[in-house]
Amino acid sequence: MTDGPLPDDPFGGVPFLGELMRMMQGAGSGGSDSARQLARSIANDGQTEPNIDPSDRIAVEQLVRVAELQVAQVTDLPVARSGALQVDVFNRSQWADRTVSDYKDLFAALSESMAAGMSAPDDIPSSDPMSSMLEGLSKMIGPMMLSMTTGSMVGSIAQRALGGYELPVPRPADQPLLILVRNVDTFGDDWSLNRDDLRLWICLHEVAHHAVLGVPHVRARLDDLLIRHAHAFESNPDALQQQLGSVDLSGGPEGLAELQSMMSDPEAVLGAVRSPAQAALQPELTALIAAITGYVDHVMDTIGATLIGSYGMLTEALRRRRVEANTNDRFVERILGLELDAAQYDRGATFAAGVVERAGMDGLSRLWSDPAHIPTPTEVDAPGLWLARIDLPGGA
Repeated sequence: MTDGPLPDDPFGGVPFLGELMRMMQGAGSGGSDSARQLARSIANDGQTEPNIDPSDRIAVEQLVRVAELQVAQVTDLPVARSGALQVDVFNRSQWADRTVSDYKDLFAALSESMAAGMSAPDDIPSSDPMSSMLEGLSKMIGPMMLSMTTGSMVGSIAQRALGGYELPVPRPADQPLLILVRNVDTFGDDWSLNRDDLRLWICLHEVAHHAVLGVPHVRARLDDLLIRHAHAFESNPDALQQQLGSVDLSGGPEGLAELQSMMSDPEAVLGAVRSPAQAALQPELTALIAAITGYVDHVMDTIGATLIGSYGMLTEALRRRRVEANTNDRFVERILGLELDAAQYDRGATFAAGVVERAGMDGLSRLWSDPAHIPTPTEVDAPGLWLARIDLPGGA
């Protein structure tokens, strides 16, 4: 694979978009095989990787057993729907392959709506370089958008994912947990963290998310919001033209460099395709994610403080990691409609703490006991209102 951005690659400043353009220029058809190929290539920078050591697999499986018992005891949620909870201990390529399959419906919706916005506006003359660029993009993106969008984003996530719930997106209920042990151990070595403690922390985190997202009505609500957000990218080539209108594509390398710089700004790209429908969905989606992450963090703190000797150090490192994501990670999150910055994690933590202060852990557990108990955006910011609505002491 060629190193560095292609001379005519306007997306070279965003790594996974640069890979997207390379695949479009070199391939003629899409499909899940193309998505997996691209995801593996990006995940491993085009290099091969070793298989998982059997001893690592056994060690993680044992830690998942511990995590399953602890999370079930604290949450009273059915962690495994049938039998013992299963786990797949994967390398990046294996993680990417599974995630391509698990996210297929979400990325199909995303690709369909984004591809629709790549045609040139009717009022741009055919001789205009911008019209030619947009027409060329549309022809390349149309038949391949699904596989390329899936592969590029999954490969980008796989570079740093620690488990299957790197993003709080539901996975099929009958699938085993995912632990990306290579990334876990690399992160631990970089931060000088105890390897066994870190692995157990990650297992607890994955099991807790699996328990919450395994609740059928929670899964259904979140899936619905994510799919609706993905479908709602607006076909608005005029907005894209406005974003790029100052770029002189006839200016040779300087014009291409200016285009690359502009397309490297996620806000510029998102601003060109976001719709009012997505803005209307965002408060509900963000509030649900905040409630889930706040609940999981509280469960983690309840279990981890007594179970893991270095829990405080691990938690500080891992919670810093999740709010210090790079531009590429943030781009993927925002495209999917996920607001995962420090303010949103703090919002969820404050909600969970407020509920527990007023009604204890039993009150917090009521979050997932009934579809009507999922909090509104206003209630996430005022837990007393939520408690009052579901008729628990401590409300209002």
